[in-house]
Amino acid sequence: MTSSVALVGFRSYGSSYLPRLAELEARGVARLTAVVDPVAPDGSDPDAVRAVPWFASLGDLLAREVPDVVVVSTPIPTHLPLAVEALRAGADVLVEKPTAASLAEHAELVAVARETGRLCQVGFQTFGSSVLAEVRHAVAAGEIGELVGAGAVGAWTRTDGYWARAPWAGRRTLDGRDVVDGVVTNPLAHAVATTLHVVGATRAEHVADVVTDLFHANPIEADDTSSVRVTTTSGLPVGFGFTLCAPAQEPARVLLRGTDGEITLRYERDEAAVTGRRGERTLRGDRTDLLADLISARADGHDLRCDAVDTGAFMRVLDAVRAAPEPRAVGAEHVTWEGEGDARHPVVHDVATWCERVAREQRTFTELGAPWAVPAHVRPARDPAPPALPSAP
Repeated sequence: MTSSVALVGFRSYGSSYLPRLAELEARGVARLTAVVDPVAPDGSDPDAVRAVPWFASLGDLLAREVPDVVVVSTPIPTHLPLAVEALRAGADVLVEKPTAASLAEHAELVAVARETGRLCQVGFQTFGSSVLAEVRHAVAAGEIGELVGAGAVGAWTRTDGYWARAPWAGRRTLDGRDVVDGVVTNPLAHAVATTLHVVGATRAEHVADVVTDLFHANPIEADDTSSVRVTTTSGLPVGFGFTLCAPAQEPARVLLRGTDGEITLRYERDEAAVTGRRGERTLRGDRTDLLADLISARADGHDLRCDAVDTGAFMRVLDAVRAAPEPRAVGAEHVTWEGEGDARHPVVHDVATWCERVAREQRTFTELGAPWAVPAHVRPARDPAPPALPSAP
């Protein structure tokens, strides 16, 4: 049976769903039947979009028909109202990450999905990777000994053009609503969610404590260079060191450190390097698309790869960032600006090294003594070089 799919928000990231839908249509399992966007499609939009009915609002579509699946790829503050509207109308939903703009909104979304009996998948695409199960199995089998710490490193680059792409970009709030569009909660949200997933912390109740340490070098409200420490209810410390102000973008990494080894998961490549009791080996996996997974779950009832309820631990982190004091500005003496125009971007000095230390040591920038995190009146006359990274077990 072919599932009808409506795409809410077909520009920007929403356009990435079009080739997926084309593949599913070729397989005879799904078909794009409507698009929803405040602005009507024009000649510059893909043929697939212009070939189906357009609606200015989800309400307009639902008043005419209820598709089997609604994909919500819209600004963060709209995730909850649009997803709830679709669920209550009788559609299953795939909502892009982050799930919602607060932990309270996440709880409401999960409650509505349970109340209506509908499926609600979240677009953390890494959850579709088979290598995550391989990593969890290696840890459970004791291949790296006892797991003593985990973390993720993300040293990325974003330009002025990135922050200018939408009114909500880089905002903590907009028109009185939470947005939380910072490095931890949007660009590197996959790193947070994936790390928590592989250590078995998926639901909100799996997180005991969150400590945030937020900064920005760009002239934005939200954070672009941040460290976060999560303690799970099992007592495991997890450190996240992230920046959008690196000299060049590097692949994000999840680090799992044990008493007898280490696993480095490069989730963007569906690949993990294991060094432990069995020596060195590489794990590789394939990836199931989450829209395809949702559609197949409608048919056979299997558990979703990324059910909304299983993003609760990530939402605990997002909520801590949302409720945290405003990010502190990185001092100009610690930043070099490169490029021009929309390509202009800041580089925080030695930031990738400090992000690595956060992930390995599960201490924040401030706790580690990163120069931009320590008030000038307590710093020595010259900032010391970052200490050498501890070697892997």
